Amino acid sequence: MLEMISHGFMARAFMAGAIIGTLCAIISVFIVLKKISFIGVGVSHSAFGGVAIGALLGINLTVSVFVFSTLVALLIGWLSRRSGAHEDISIGVVFSSSMALGVVALGLMEGYNIDLFSFLFGSILAVSNNDLWIALTALSLVSLVIFALFKELLAYCFDEQWARVCGINVNRLQDTLLVLIAVTVVVSIKLLGIILVSALLVMPGAIGHTLAENYRGQFV
Repeated sequence: MLEMISHGFMARAFMAGAIIGTLCAIISVFIVLKKISFIGVGVSHSAFGGVAIGALLGINLTVSVFVFSTLVALLIGWLSRRSGAHEDISIGVVFSSSMALGVVALGLMEGYNIDLFSFLFGSILAVSNNDLWIALTALSLVSLVIFALFKELLAYCFDEQWARVCGINVNRLQDTLLVLIAVTVVVSIKLLGIILVSALLVMPGAIGHTLAENYRGQFV
């Protein structure tokens, strides 16, 4: 074990796994509590559209995925408020539309050379120092926002109507949570891939919900 982590790429892989695992676990608690487990699948798979559009326009894929995923998350929140339907319905609509947009963008490219499997399954052994700093920054920012809005987010996820009666700005909290999820997806997708990220956004929260006696205990 010690011999493995003596190699630079293995040490970076272990650190990246710990950072991303912690980041996904923190967000997962709120996803499970709000009962929007499909959001992980929706946003992570919608990122495929960001990859394809970024490749078509010739811009940095990380930037395109971040912008696209954030817009997708905000669109999901807007549609759910506009229609009055549950978030899962909006997620399904945006998810399928984003995937279709990605397929169209790929079809418009000529002679593209992109390993799409790297976005499906990730490449954690290819983590760079820059990737580690980005992941650590994302973990710090997400943790700070959740720490600052912990009670409000908990109230919103537990009972949205009760939170509204208490004077909490539910719409702002919804958008904040969705953006935090989008940031988590963007940072994680390059290292773990689309498929694994969607699982990590649900499993930790589900396990914590089953074993913990209170909401704070779920984070442990």
